[in-house]
Amino acid sequence: MLRVQPIFEEFVRTDAAELPLPGSGNTWRRFEVLAAWSSRDLSVGRLSEGHVDALAILSEAGSKPVDERSTYGVWAARSRHGGTSAERVGDGWRLTGSKEFCSGSGVIDRALVSAETEEGYRLFDVALDEYVAAVEHDSWRAVGMGDSVSETLEFAGPVIPDTLVVGPPDFYTARPGFWFGSSGVAACWYGGAVGLVNNLANSLGAEANEHALADLGWAAAALEAMRDVLKSTAHAIDADPTDESGQARYRAFVTRQVVHDAAMEVLNLVGSAGGARPLCHDAEQSRRAADLFVYLSQHHGGVDAAELGRLAKGRGPWN
Repeated sequence: MLRVQPIFEEFVRTDAAELPLPGSGNTWRRFEVLAAWSSRDLSVGRLSEGHVDALAILSEAGSKPVDERSTYGVWAARSRHGGTSAERVGDGWRLTGSKEFCSGSGVIDRALVSAETEEGYRLFDVALDEYVAAVEHDSWRAVGMGDSVSETLEFAGPVIPDTLVVGPPDFYTARPGFWFGSSGVAACWYGGAVGLVNNLANSLGAEANEHALADLGWAAAALEAMRDVLKSTAHAIDADPTDESGQARYRAFVTRQVVHDAAMEVLNLVGSAGGARPLCHDAEQSRRAADLFVYLSQHHGGVDAAELGRLAKGRGPWN
């Protein structure tokens, strides 16, 4: 059994079923829970976010899980080399091709898998024991987020019935919840930073010097900034759950930028305050740092910042 599996299964048993859906009036609670599990273990946070995101997507599509006991992921990464496609075959679909970054491979039961079709980009609810034809076991070599088991998979199998197609063509990216889920990922980043800072605060003794205390102070301020932007975003989602204002995309880019930058600062500050010892002698703290650095790479640096600039252009002046 993988190290993360029992912790992930604990999340599914305890919090997942009761977690509020995005826009249901208590989105901040959703973000808090994801952050709490991510602060415990960021790979578990990644799997937990994927599971509840899948449940939210199914709900938006007017669908339900095939089995309420199933654990889910969302595998929607687009590849520069082929990727997954689905072809109409009679009353169903034939899914073929490969997909990278399939988090939870070997851990979860089902996944919402995206594929290109003649009708557009579509999402399919598939059982992994039926449709995963091969696993590229050397495809996930990461040290950080290594326990998320995000391998490259090859798909094949029986025809997928229309009842397991989730939403209409291009539903996955066109729905408001796509941007709500993007902010949910940022809540996991925040949780990863919380875990690092908690460990740092607990490790500093009475003899801690002013430089270490200053680093801790800056890190604490960064956590508060992340928390505030996530809470503000959660309240905005609840105030406009169907994105009538058209602000969900802009808000998600702002949230991810703020949390990404603050979490990167936390990584630097924790290393500066604690020095090499906790990163070399404390396996959990070392894993937290490596996990957070890799997970934050989902943010595409200047590309995402430039897109935010395009969205922000003409919005000012800011008060």
